[in-house]
Amino acid sequence: MSERANASVIPFKVEDETEEGIIAQDPTETHNSPQNAPMNPGERLHMAEAVRMAEAIVFASAEPVSEKQLAARLPDGINIAAAMADLQQIYARRGVNLVRVGDAWAFRTAGDLAFLMSRDTVQQRKLSRAALEVLAIIAYHQPVTRAEIEDIRGVETSKGTLDTLLETEWVRMRGRRRTPGRPVTYGTTDSFLDHFALEEIRDLPGMDELKGAGLLSGRMPSNFAIPLPPADPDALTEDEDALTDIDLEELGLLTPRVTED
Repeated sequence: MSERANASVIPFKVEDETEEGIIAQDPTETHNSPQNAPMNPGERLHMAEAVRMAEAIVFASAEPVSEKQLAARLPDGINIAAAMADLQQIYARRGVNLVRVGDAWAFRTAGDLAFLMSRDTVQQRKLSRAALEVLAIIAYHQPVTRAEIEDIRGVETSKGTLDTLLETEWVRMRGRRRTPGRPVTYGTTDSFLDHFALEEIRDLPGMDELKGAGLLSGRMPSNFAIPLPPADPDALTEDEDALTDIDLEELGLLTPRVTED
């Protein structure tokens, strides 16, 4: 019998060549649902153009661009999540990466190349221990009032500490508690997420991670617990009212309106 007759068939994967390189596809993979169905050439071209447009929008923006803003500027019917996932994959191994910040997207230097930017980094003043403690309490307990912060810390919190955190734009005034005196509630911002490379507030480290990093003592009280931050930090709670223009004027965040007699 000839060698050809004895040769075995070696299975292989079909490869699709794209502009970004060779992508291997498993021939046994099935696409039963309409969402996973392969796009026809026209749809693929439409999506590729939408990805280019999204790239231009995010690249030109000085601030992270929300998916709502992208939807308003991209062609109708585009799956924003799919387009951004494609763009994120394209930049996954490049010098800059596309990262998610809350419900927004931004380009950031790849983490392993951050050392190249160290010479150009503006040295910022370090936060005091008190400011770090207050920031951690706000991040994990938001929405939280100044009195609640002091109750957790066990010491009085100066107005200057909160003012410093507000100036960094990591903390914001988000509402007013429905209690006597209507105290202001505080929460974190998208700038906080961006600075600490968090996709959402629930990506904050838990107790086990904090202990592993040496940030918590191994001999914590048995009833000690770290609260789970809200899934949507922008949503008001049942005992919280949104800030009105009058509130903003009282807090010095809005120029008082001039009324004519």
